[in-house]
Order: sequence, then structure tokens, then C-alpha cells
Amino acid sequence: MRRRIAICLLSLVLCTLSLCTFANDSIYNGTQVKLDIASPVLTPALNGWQKQHYEVAVNVRLAQRYYPTAELGYATNGGFMRIGCDINPLKKHPESPHALLVGVRLASAVQEKGYTDCWGEIVAGCQVEIAKVNNTAFYMGWMGRFKCLFTRDLAPAYIPGFGKRDNIGWGANYYLGWKF
Repeated sequence: MRRRIAICLLSLVLCTLSLCTFANDSIYNGTQVKLDIASPVLTPALNGWQKQHYEVAVNVRLAQRYYPTAELGYATNGGFMRIGCDINPLKKHPESPHALLVGVRLASAVQEKGYTDCWGEIVAGCQVEIAKVNNTAFYMGWMGRFKCLFTRDLAPAYIPGFGKRDNIGWGANYYLGWKF
């Protein structure tokens, strides 16, 4: 089962990244790299300075409205990966550099001692272009997350990328990003 999940996740990431070769096509509208700057501060503060959390996201803007996304991260006891897609529902000005984003994620975490957990997320947020230099744009934005855990193991109590082991969870990211 783990092997199938890993193959599916890797296939989706490779397909997303292969779209980067269509830079002159009107479907492809740039690649963004986002660094979460809130979690390295908030996660330790909310967990008695016992947990760490770092994360980066890569997405590709397609047809002005769709954002296939891969997110990778590290927490105190392991790593995690989320894949999914966001959509910008603003139809009036789809070419605008600003976006209101809603989407879904499928996520998996691998922890110390081989524990693996899977969950799904519904995400919503926004991003705003703050500067543009030549062909590179700089963004900032936030993303709120509603998380639903699929696995039901009892240990450990903290899941990288998910948080405390509950059936549902909430999260948020505040990020800085670069569009190429």
C-alpha cells in the first residue's frame, strides 16, 4: 500500500514538473516557489518549544487559474509531502497576478521508526504580488487548512505536517514566494 501511494505521489509531481517545458505555450504561466515563514515560529511556540516545522511549496500556474501544487516539509520527528491543486475562482480578471485560492491536498508523513500517516486537506487562501523585477515576481500570502486524518494508529502523538494526532485538525501558513 505504501509503495502504491509513493508511486502515485511521485507520478503526479513528475507530471506537474514536466509542464514546465511548455514555457512558450499559453497554458503555462509560470512556476512559483513558496517558503512558509510562519510555521518555524508558530509551531514551536504552540508546542512548548519542543517541535520544529519547516516547509516549502512549488506550484505551476496553468491556464491562468489552476495551480497543481507539491509541498515538502520537515518537522521534529519526520518529513511530509502534500500534493494537490488550487483554483483561482476569480473569473473577471484571471490574468491578474493576485489570486484567491481554494483547493485540496492529499498528504503523507513518514516518521521515525517507520510510522506512516495519510490525510486529506481542504485549503483556502490568497496571494498578492508585492514586487516585480524583470521576469521574476515576488509574492506574499496565507493559506488556511482543514485536515482530516485517514490513518488510525495510536502512536506517536504528533504527526509531521498534520500536528497533534486527532481525527481532524486546522493549520495555517504565511509565506513568501517567487514566480519564475
